[in-house]
Amino acid sequence: QVQLVESGGGLAQPGGSLRLSCEASGTFDSIYDMGWYRQGPGMQRELVASIAENGYTFYLTSAQGRFTISRDNAKNTMTLEMNSLKPEDTAVYYCNADVPSGDHFIDYWGQGIQVTVSS
Repeated sequence: QVQLVESGGGLAQPGGSLRLSCEASGTFDSIYDMGWYRQGPGMQRELVASIAENGYTFYLTSAQGRFTISRDNAKNTMTLEMNSLKPEDTAVYYCNADVPSGDHFIDYWGQGIQVTVSS
């Protein structure tokens, strides 16, 4: 019912910046929480940042101060501005959205997008 499509990402040098975007489409009236997860080589998947419908944000400690998450509810989009990138930020990043369905919600995922930080 809901499709999430990521864009952006790619290759950046240490200290550089990248911007990830996610667009939601399909059948829904609202989205609760949205967030970005990542899974790097040899690492578990982890939540990098999330943002609630009202704009409340959460950041992974290592991302706080470097990354900024935002959303535009009118456009059904979410972005992650990544600054001061480090090699350990290298991972596949996944857009996630919690969409209400009846008395519960469904967790949707994008296909993932590669971010590589290397000199």
